[in-house]
Amino acid sequence: MKYLVIYEKSNSGWGAYAPDLPGLGVSAKTLEEVKDLVREAIEFHLDGMRRHGDPIPEPSALTEYVSV
Repeated sequence: MKYLVIYEKSNSGWGAYAPDLPGLGVSAKTLEEVKDLVREAIEFHLDGMRRHGDPIPEPSALTEYVSV
């Protein structure tokens, strides 16, 4: 499955979250670190959901750039 991940720059580093997986978010100093962390977090999150018998949400978030 492919989940949309949003990466956001902050004053102290980077953050990332997956809109289709509420409660999942990570932060790190560099973009490369946050990319690694969010991939691990998604795998861990989905594994935990499977172990608890929770339904795995289908990816549904979309993204688009709007020119103004």
